[in-house]
Amino acid sequence: MADPAMSVTPYWELTFDADGDPDPGRRDRLLAKVVDRGVNDLVVFSHGWNSDRSAATRLYSSFFAPFPQLAPAARLGYVGVVWPSMRFCDEPIPDFPRSLAAEMPPRPVLDKDTRHALLETFPGRATVIDQLSRLLDQQPPEEAELEEFGRLVRMLVDVVPPGPQALFAADTLAEGVPQDEPEMFAGSAATVCEEFARALAHVESPDGAEGFTLPNPWNGAHELLRQGTYYAMKRRAGTVGERGLGRVIGQLAKAAPGVRVHLVGHSFGGRLVSFALRGLPEGVRTVKSVTLLQGAFSHYAFATRLPHDTRAGGVLQGQQNRVDGPLVCCFSSHDSALGTLYPLASRMAGDAQGVAAFDLGRTLGAKWGAMGHDGVQAVPDTPSFKLADALRKLPAKGCVNVDAAVVVRRGGPPSGAHSDICHRELAQLVLAAGRIHRPAAGRRPNGAK
Repeated sequence: MADPAMSVTPYWELTFDADGDPDPGRRDRLLAKVVDRGVNDLVVFSHGWNSDRSAATRLYSSFFAPFPQLAPAARLGYVGVVWPSMRFCDEPIPDFPRSLAAEMPPRPVLDKDTRHALLETFPGRATVIDQLSRLLDQQPPEEAELEEFGRLVRMLVDVVPPGPQALFAADTLAEGVPQDEPEMFAGSAATVCEEFARALAHVESPDGAEGFTLPNPWNGAHELLRQGTYYAMKRRAGTVGERGLGRVIGQLAKAAPGVRVHLVGHSFGGRLVSFALRGLPEGVRTVKSVTLLQGAFSHYAFATRLPHDTRAGGVLQGQQNRVDGPLVCCFSSHDSALGTLYPLASRMAGDAQGVAAFDLGRTLGAKWGAMGHDGVQAVPDTPSFKLADALRKLPAKGCVNVDAAVVVRRGGPPSGAHSDICHRELAQLVLAAGRIHRPAAGRRPNGAK
């Protein structure tokens, strides 16, 4: 019987903790039942910054809904990955109920839902969260209080020093060493808050219609907290992908070697499913496609060499070769979370010229851009398609960029269209990437004899 909260069946849930350890009961049910249900193609979707199971389930149900009609003859199964991430409750998700996508508050405060999400996501940090909430509520004018706010954010997200854990937060490596510690946590927090405040003012009024009012630095402080939590989620996504999902896919390959796996990830979920490729056991070739929807990680993650530093490469360089099919990266110019705020957070080191000019696509964005803003970069022979052209014919292998701005276009500030992903056309793209049609003649499910 179908889960009443889910639009498709058979559907299984994989739940992971922050260290990548799966819920053994849910994992074992998937491994045992996927063969019994005669599944040939298993679509595995990871959310980005949803903080709870109910929001993740709503996303999966909405995205999966068109699949049965689009591929009626396919023997499809579906998996929703649930991992401890969070989303600030003022980030709108198109078509979601107001309770899950609240309007932005008039002041940069921590509403009760966001505060609850922080407590759930960072257990044991209640005192720090209380202090952050108090400062945002009071907005004291002293610069020292902004500096204290920055110190508390760093304490909350527990910035990792160089070492094995730093790998999961890195996007690029130089001689195997992570090289992109976020500089927004170094130097003056007050300066960082002011830069974020100016960027937010631009996102909300790109034509300068608000006049010459100085932005409130506490708006920037709220954004620093948001970006700080994203840094922690970025690290966690890498951990859960490599140590968690990658290993489960390897176990699935043993239990059901004929099942073709198709990975889909939104936002940091794109990072999670990409890191899962690093965690695949040697010789596993069951991943037949990867589709990244507004991926919130560096566009150089798969690069062999960086254009601005030939000694360095992407943390996932060559991992696309572990996919027995294409790695499709969807991007949209309407995603202001990735087009403006992501590169600014990734390179917050006093580059005031780029921020003041708000020409981030040519300044910060070129070096610090995200997958979901302009696609995979610095991987030779990566073609780029408009969405309609990609749906007609996709390459069978390698990285592929798809401009999805024609459908990924709705959403207010500060995130823009970042979460506008539940579209029939994107479901079609996942099916096209996985070459999911009717089973080949004479082929039995799951490679059964």
